[in-house]
Amino acid sequence: MINPSEITGLILAGGRGSRMGGVDKGLQNFNGLPLALHALNRLQAGGGVGHVVINANRNITDYASFGVSVWPDGLADYAGPLAGFLTGLERCETPYLLTVPCDSPLFSLDLVQRLGEALLAEDADISMVAAPELDRQGQVQIRSQPVFCLLKVELLESLTKFTLAGGRKIDAWTALHHTVLVPFNLPGDSPQAFFNANTLDELRQLEMP
Repeated sequence: MINPSEITGLILAGGRGSRMGGVDKGLQNFNGLPLALHALNRLQAGGGVGHVVINANRNITDYASFGVSVWPDGLADYAGPLAGFLTGLERCETPYLLTVPCDSPLFSLDLVQRLGEALLAEDADISMVAAPELDRQGQVQIRSQPVFCLLKVELLESLTKFTLAGGRKIDAWTALHHTVLVPFNLPGDSPQAFFNANTLDELRQLEMP
């Protein structure tokens, strides 16, 4: 097992929130608490990370009030989740970086443990969640969830080169490295664990029992 002290957890809350009408997604309430605070609480409850930081580009003081450091993107113009990855790898002082989005407030509490076990077992550079999703025909498919990753910090040079060349898609970058997919479709795994709320309607639906 990877010691929690060797892992920094990074909550990705740096997007534009375009599909939520431009609001700061991480500060939208879910069951009475901001989305980003739900992510923070789940990471801390899971116990797999040494400390947690938030990647955000606005309302920095609000995020800092959660009691953690806030790291804005180094890339300009809301360059997407990969910009958050880059900021995390640049500033991380541990051998591993775990990334989670702010808009999936129900992710599995054993996330870090399972990603870490797979990374070590496969001697991989990256371990990534794969979770059930409904396709357009209503059929369940197991699909990668690239914003849920455990990364070796030594990948910084690779990601720097990729983003300097204009790359912005996570899948395109992770495909360059030994990446292991970790399925979260076992008995007891919630089918909603990795559902991400892109709109306010989806967020309200996720609140329903």
